[in-house]
Amino acid sequence: MELIRIVVIVLLLAIVGSLASALVYLFRDDNDSRRTVRALTVRIGLSVSLFILLLVAYAMGFIEPGGLGR
Repeated sequence: MELIRIVVIVLLLAIVGSLASALVYLFRDDNDSRRTVRALTVRIGLSVSLFILLLVAYAMGFIEPGGLGR
């Protein structure tokens, strides 16, 4: 489905964005790492959400497994 593909792409971009912001916070903040930890926590939450979304979409039949050669 097209909607699932769009949601997966948006979640992947949000994961990469959160990881990039954590890297920026890591270099800019001197002794305070709260923002870095928060950004990495958001990344973990988004990753788990994406994994659960893919499992549910597969269980409901919205996505199907496919080989690389197809």
